[in-house]
Amino acid sequence: MRKGGEDMPGSLLEVKNLHIHYSTDEGVVRALNGASITIEEGKTLGLVGETGAGKSTLARGILRLIPDPPGKIIDGEILFEGRDLLALSEEEMMKVRGRDISMIFQDPMTSLNPVLTVGDQILEVIETHHREMAREEAKKKAEEMLEMVGIAKGRYSDYPHQFSGGMKQRVVIAIALACRPKLLIADEPTTALDVTIQAQILDMINQLKRRDNTSMLLITHDLGVVAQNCDEVAIVYAGEIVEVGNIKDVYREKLHPYTNGLFGSVPSLSSTERRLRAIDGMMPDPTRLPGGCKFYERCPRAAERCRSELPKLVECGPGHKVRCFEYYGKGGTGLGGDE
Repeated sequence: MRKGGEDMPGSLLEVKNLHIHYSTDEGVVRALNGASITIEEGKTLGLVGETGAGKSTLARGILRLIPDPPGKIIDGEILFEGRDLLALSEEEMMKVRGRDISMIFQDPMTSLNPVLTVGDQILEVIETHHREMAREEAKKKAEEMLEMVGIAKGRYSDYPHQFSGGMKQRVVIAIALACRPKLLIADEPTTALDVTIQAQILDMINQLKRRDNTSMLLITHDLGVVAQNCDEVAIVYAGEIVEVGNIKDVYREKLHPYTNGLFGSVPSLSSTERRLRAIDGMMPDPTRLPGGCKFYERCPRAAERCRSELPKLVECGPGHKVRCFEYYGKGGTGLGGDE
């Protein structure tokens, strides 16, 4: 994380003030509006928010996979090991994808090529980034990756349709980790799987992550999954980071009204409440975002100032930041920008 305006050692990825828009017939969709995150070496950051909040857009933006048109990265920096990925040519960026940064997409059904064997799909990634490697050696490594994710190497020549959903996701993970990336982006990797398989997949990802000290950006709706697998968490709303910090601090304090609302909608074994508390209203239309706080219309603690003025991230503790006027002057320091 950033502290006192300086980079703390160990930062692998820093996304600064990232804006991504999409041009549509209905108008310009402002999908990401000044989002900033930091991921340190070997650490996992959880990204949480409602559907449409901008989580997947941020993930794809890091890898520069925003389709242009209709999408466009308007502003910001994406610093990976101190190098701005937005300044790289497409050829240079292709060398980063799969080798330094890999991504596990939401749906394994659409991530795998149905006309190639699963082994050849792993082999393709290895050969793309290790051209010096002999084919037999690369094939042996592909077989090792299959075994590493719990699939017998004898299934190298099987096609995706011959695997269950959970096994397909294992293949996708093998492809993502084949070149031992420094950063793994997992975009809701267990959404389509049942609870038992979800736990197995997450355990496997964490084992492989520890093996190589890989950093991870984990995108999910599940606050329980974040609690079990992440070191830090960032809460996303309408394309903005509204709260970010150490997992224990954010889960204990829940400073932003939206964060508090998310936790209120999660069942609890210890709670005496008979009904879950839903967050009133809907996220604002991204083609007509308000000029002030994006959560204003749904916020139970909103003040008149929130309607017209956009709050900056305020640091309320070491590395714990919140985007809310309520914490201005309460020991919090306005950062003056979305650092």
